[in-house]
Amino acid sequence: MRPFKITALLVAAVLATSASAVGEDPGFPAVLNVRQRAETIARITKKRLDTVLPMAMRRAGFDMWIIVSREDNYDPVFNTMIPDNAWCPITQILVFHDPGPGKQIERMNISRTKMDELHASTWDYRAWDNEKRESQWDCLARIVKERDPRKIGINESDVIWAADGLTASLKTKLLSVIGPEYAARCSSAEPMASLWLQTLLPEDVELYERAVAISHAIIAETMSRKVITPGVTTTDDLVYHYAQRASDLGLPRAPWNWFAVKGRTAEMIERYGKNDKVIRPGDLIQCDVGLVYLRYWTDHCEWGYVLKPGETDAPEGFKKLMAEGNRLQDIFRGEFQTGRTGNEMLAAILKKAKEQGIGKPKIYSHSIGYYAHEPGPLVGLPWEQANTGKRGDVRLVPNSTLTAELSVAGPVPELGGQELNMALEQIMLFTEEGTRFLDGRQTRFHLVK
Repeated sequence: MRPFKITALLVAAVLATSASAVGEDPGFPAVLNVRQRAETIARITKKRLDTVLPMAMRRAGFDMWIIVSREDNYDPVFNTMIPDNAWCPITQILVFHDPGPGKQIERMNISRTKMDELHASTWDYRAWDNEKRESQWDCLARIVKERDPRKIGINESDVIWAADGLTASLKTKLLSVIGPEYAARCSSAEPMASLWLQTLLPEDVELYERAVAISHAIIAETMSRKVITPGVTTTDDLVYHYAQRASDLGLPRAPWNWFAVKGRTAEMIERYGKNDKVIRPGDLIQCDVGLVYLRYWTDHCEWGYVLKPGETDAPEGFKKLMAEGNRLQDIFRGEFQTGRTGNEMLAAILKKAKEQGIGKPKIYSHSIGYYAHEPGPLVGLPWEQANTGKRGDVRLVPNSTLTAELSVAGPVPELGGQELNMALEQIMLFTEEGTRFLDGRQTRFHLVK
């Protein structure tokens, strides 16, 4: 479907051989085994902590960041900073301290968790267990006092959900432990957390593109005769095939995954019923699916067409509408500028689309990466095409990814002039040099022959 190239970044453990990769179908992107995934996540997380973390702290103006969470309810940012195979029991505390220009950020782990090379173990929990010498919270209080930070970030936010991981009870405990002087220096770490989660290194991008290629390949397989027998297979079958394929590869799937039949004439709807899920010749198939690989989320809306006897391609009316959607994607990607808000982008995209005669354009795009819809700007919602509030006021930063999720609509001659809404979604990378789609985008229907 799309070319997939493994570049120099993907070093020895990432260059999966046929002996160690999972899902070895010819033409299917190689998938790392569990050990390789853990090693790869450890390497990329360490590099991010060495480079992205100092940038985020200094740009946001914090010299300390305290992340506190508990087992079974981990902070979203915490989850992106730990080894893949870490067991994190009871209370977890990470402290980051910036000693000043030219010096490395201190990364301190105050817990029983083994963090390997990512964070230095700062608390002697065995001395506490055996002699009750210094508790976990006393250790935190000592570290804060010794470093005397000017501005402390804590994860609370009413805008960015992923930056709101500090629970009410843990906040009360934290502020009590560090005392009123340092509690007064605490403020929302939202700007810092957002930069940490949004900013991707070139190595991130190459690994992320691998995740996207895997999802693209499963979609293409699902919308093929390998899976679909016209007149027999249902859209539920496709949902479970995508889910099973991801599961067989050891990949979590997105919770929203669905497939649906679209593009039926009024006559077909009357014959088979509006709730018919059986896939038949002449049907369009739409999906909205995603998975998680190496901690990167994917989210795609693509289309297939079931050929009728004698057909070799989708009808021209359908192809014209997809081309219109691709035009809207091009307008969308042309309006990306560092510092622009989601609401500003939305207005500019819709203005240009209407000027260029795009049929019923609608934009509902979101940030994606280490989380499915966070933490960058929200660019429209299906029910809101003017102002999405505070989430829409978030500003775009370079080296980040968003979905180009949008739709166009128009009458289709092959449907007797009936209007069809065509929604498309692909993942797009934004850098100071411009934008591009990760692993390409759909410009032609998947054909079920």
